[in-house]
Amino acid sequence: MITTPRLTLRPIQRGDEIILEQMSRDGSFSELGLDSNCAEWIGEWIDEAISLAEQDNPRVDYICWIVCLKDDGKVIGTVGNTFYEDTGKIGITYGIGAEYRQQGYAAEAVKAYLDFFFDHYGEDEIIATVLDENVSSCKTAEKAGFDLLDVRMYQDIYDDEPRLYHFYSAKRK
Repeated sequence: MITTPRLTLRPIQRGDEIILEQMSRDGSFSELGLDSNCAEWIGEWIDEAISLAEQDNPRVDYICWIVCLKDDGKVIGTVGNTFYEDTGKIGITYGIGAEYRQQGYAAEAVKAYLDFFFDHYGEDEIIATVLDENVSSCKTAEKAGFDLLDVRMYQDIYDDEPRLYHFYSAKRK
């Protein structure tokens, strides 16, 4: 587990599909691939996420951690990483439920995960790709210590066509 003054981050587990599905209904996790119809397949996704977490290799696919409030353990979001096969780089992923946004939870979770990521995996860099229109997520990346590298058209695996993205990088200190 990873702790911050207000949060606890823990590996994903069975049972998380219920709250993640509920939080996905409002589009909170659409950029992570969890849409309002994920109830049909999220159980299988959780099983895959648990299996990938057990492999503990950020260069395989993705690793998902759950973000909880420290005081009561309530699940408020996710943080983790994904491997971009097209660039050969590892990218950060994060999402906070709508009712918990604008309170600094995302940046707090991302900062904590970055420390863990660099220490645990020995990697020197992690990137962030953020849609241009997601201004809040851009601010989160910057508050968490990412540096803006580029703004350009890119087609993520969840995109039907290329879209404008901000590309960030955080490096081991």
